Amino acid sequence: MSVDPNARPQDRPSGGPNGQSPGGAARCAVPVLVGAAVAVVLGVYGRFHDPAGTAFNLAGFSSTGAVKSWLATAAFAFGLVQLLSATAMYGRLPGVRPAAWTPVLHRWSGRVAFLLAVPVAVHCLYALGYQTQSARAAWHSLLGCFFFGAFSAKMLLLRIERLPGWLLPAVGGLVFAALTVLWLTSALWFFRTFGVTT
Repeated sequence: MSVDPNARPQDRPSGGPNGQSPGGAARCAVPVLVGAAVAVVLGVYGRFHDPAGTAFNLAGFSSTGAVKSWLATAAFAFGLVQLLSATAMYGRLPGVRPAAWTPVLHRWSGRVAFLLAVPVAVHCLYALGYQTQSARAAWHSLLGCFFFGAFSAKMLLLRIERLPGWLLPAVGGLVFAALTVLWLTSALWFFRTFGVTT
């Protein structure tokens, strides 16, 4: 059997029985455990840190809530680009063949989405902490920690060769689902409650 050296790691045939490489489960467990640790550390910090009330503000915006909502909306938009480009790369968009630049678009849209999400998370953790006074705030706090843990796991999984073909799309889907609910429970809530303001 010949192996295409240009194939993505998850597309390469595996060396073990039942399509699994030797030690594959253990190699996948490390990124999952690191991701879980990231989520727990963020949750513990947010829960026990004394909220400061504010962490940053940007000129041109009426409030910190508006800054966070627009940054989160931009992160969500780049997350949609991630979803569509991944779907195209995996051949799941009917009638769409991925262009040569689709993988580059996928990587850079993910980087930008993450960079936009970081200041939002810093403000949430530092200024507000892990909140549970309403169902919306509790889900938002929980999924915010989960998002950064799942994102960490995904980034580490990308470096492992011979992953099961379903694993990266599944983890990427979890990351996008968490980002979607985060956006719904923060930016959309803010815009519906206070209006679309800058």
